[in-house]
Amino acid sequence: MRPDFTRRRAVVAFASALALSLLAAPPALADFIVPKSGGSPNANHIDSLYKIILYIAAVVFAIVAGTLLYSLLKFRAKRGAVAAQIHGNTQLEVSWTVGAALILVALTVITFVKLPGIIDPPNSDASPVLSASTTEPTPPNGKKLTICVQGRQYIWRYTYGSGCLKNYFTGKLPYSFTTMVVPKGQTVVLDIQSNDVIHSWWVPSMGGKVDAVPGYTTYTWFKALHTGFFHGQCAQLCGRDHAAMVAFIRVVSPAQYKSWLSRQKTSISSANDEVGQLRQYLTSTGQL
Repeated sequence: MRPDFTRRRAVVAFASALALSLLAAPPALADFIVPKSGGSPNANHIDSLYKIILYIAAVVFAIVAGTLLYSLLKFRAKRGAVAAQIHGNTQLEVSWTVGAALILVALTVITFVKLPGIIDPPNSDASPVLSASTTEPTPPNGKKLTICVQGRQYIWRYTYGSGCLKNYFTGKLPYSFTTMVVPKGQTVVLDIQSNDVIHSWWVPSMGGKVDAVPGYTTYTWFKALHTGFFHGQCAQLCGRDHAAMVAFIRVVSPAQYKSWLSRQKTSISSANDEVGQLRQYLTSTGQL
């Protein structure tokens, strides 16, 4: 068998194996080399944009790597042979420059097409537990569920209600720690703050990470597409117990959410009453 034919077969085999590996990669490495998705429309848009860029980059890599491997085999040093010295190929250089520019233009256009779906929140599904607020971002109809997220070393606090940034104490708004409870199908807007150092709130299935910066308020949104339990993590190194600063989202039906919210209010009110009674007792007995 001729050496040239053997080399060509090797190049074709390598290219075929590389192509098959690229086709098999998405199901085999789901959520391993690509972002998590499926929990919220903005997370899905981030995931699809990432995959488009990844696949284009993979094709470019396969072409470049295949060409390099072919060149190494085809034009490797041989005894008694002298390599031809080619000083340039203007047509080839112009071609790959234009090709690279077209790829960048295509990626730019795709990014701007996907960007509104990542930044702009949609309307909620029909449901009675929404609250109106002027805090950005806002769905087209202005109706949303506002939850304030406060990062502190080393736990997340969630306060529920459109007045959670200013009058959460006087308004006696319900709150929870670590696990956020939200209704399915509703646009949830998060007002994110930090009580001490920089933290970063991130539940991958619900969208991108957002920093919690002392002295500032940052915002994000998500719309849970189905019920379930979603895991997240503080994504900014914030101290020795950073790894323990987890974040969870529990998505329930709108009816279950209303029931949970009512129970939470009652439970917090009852605990406050017990603390008040204990304070009165300790004061009356001279222990406080």
